[in-house]
Amino acid sequence: MSILNKIKKAKLVGRGGACFSTAIKWGMVKDVPGKRKFVVCNASEGEPGVKKDGYILENYPGRVIGGIKLAIDFLGAEKAYFYINHDYHKKYGNKLENAIGQLPIEFFIKPVGSGYIGGEESSLLNAIEGCRVEPRLRPPFPTTAGLFGCPTLINNVETFYNVSLVNDGEYKNKRFYTIGGESFKPGVYEFSDDETIEKILKMTKNYPDFPFFVQVGGDASGEVLNSKQLKNPASGAGLITVHNISKHQPKKLIKYWLEFFQKESCGQCTPCREGIYRLNEIINSEKIDWQLFFDVLNNLSETALCGLGMALPLPIKSYMKNVFTKLSDEKIKVENFDRKTICECFK
Repeated sequence: MSILNKIKKAKLVGRGGACFSTAIKWGMVKDVPGKRKFVVCNASEGEPGVKKDGYILENYPGRVIGGIKLAIDFLGAEKAYFYINHDYHKKYGNKLENAIGQLPIEFFIKPVGSGYIGGEESSLLNAIEGCRVEPRLRPPFPTTAGLFGCPTLINNVETFYNVSLVNDGEYKNKRFYTIGGESFKPGVYEFSDDETIEKILKMTKNYPDFPFFVQVGGDASGEVLNSKQLKNPASGAGLITVHNISKHQPKKLIKYWLEFFQKESCGQCTPCREGIYRLNEIINSEKIDWQLFFDVLNNLSETALCGLGMALPLPIKSYMKNVFTKLSDEKIKVENFDRKTICECFK
């Protein structure tokens, strides 16, 4: 059985956060005519709180390289680039080099200062080409016109790790989860892909004995859920961050998200550059205009060029809807936070 058919049979999806079918992506690159094709392993892992790719590189470097080799052979690719952040290259570079051996795989260290956006798939292509590290307008997509204008397959570390398992008949529909925040036993764990958030927390002895909520997917872009919404599987990059309701500060948490996205914005598109600046301005004003705040958030999700700007509304809107509006009066006495208006906007 070919590697593509094995991937199809395993129903493998990418582990970079988008959960796109791995078989479809591989097939798209294979079907595009072209003498030159490339493979890129994205090991930038810039989402705050997520540590699973680092765990894989430390413990299973051979598996990751094995998955990349399968992609090179399947596509007849000219070479592969291992796009890796500086810290991971420093920690795991030697292990990876030993696993690479004579394979046509070249390290490319993520540019210092490129931040979160430096891990976006079209931004990393620009980085490798020596261009400004910012997202490209799509279409065309990397599968048809990627690195140097050639068809390019981009998968993250965990996806290539899983491809190696699939090829050897050892894939068991599992994935890695990072558990952090105010958890009892933070770390990286491996469970079934469809395991619920609640069960993961209980099986790892991380289920809180205090009132809590979680952020799932990433500390920056993840969805916020209250303790009664944990019957679904963990999505995105597989992060579960535990927050103590009694200890958390609503305004501080929202400002953390806003400041992170403002700092990480490449500034290329107006909705993201100006929108996040205005959101920061509003939240720090003497009288917060919550309707305007809500309208700007919606505008971002509809008009931002790339996933960074589109991602910001999710944590804020889900936090307001699932947590803040459900807190008791004793717990929501936050200066300048108009509960009635917030409930109307974020219902």
